[in-house]
Amino acid sequence: MYVFVSVLILIVCVLLALVVLVQNSKGGGLASNFAGSSQIMSVRKTADFLEKATWTLAILLLVLSLMSVFVIPRNNAQTQTQQQQQQNQPAGPMQPMHNN
Repeated sequence: MYVFVSVLILIVCVLLALVVLVQNSKGGGLASNFAGSSQIMSVRKTADFLEKATWTLAILLLVLSLMSVFVIPRNNAQTQTQQQQQQNQPAGPMQPMHNN
């Protein structure tokens, strides 16, 4: 499960980087390439879509990052062997028995 969440985080990071790079802070970017009259989406709709995609990916990255904390594999095998070793050790130092 941890590997699956890690791969999802990686995919979301790449998509978020691409969406941010496509945008231009001055209203250009991808939206400026659609200046023709035969476009399907208007310039403003493209900018709105990119903004919504940015927010959605950012929130998804936050949720996946928080979720990854709960699916990180714990090293329980090491702690169990340490507990077993402590249980197998005698409680105190052994003293020689005297037969008088």
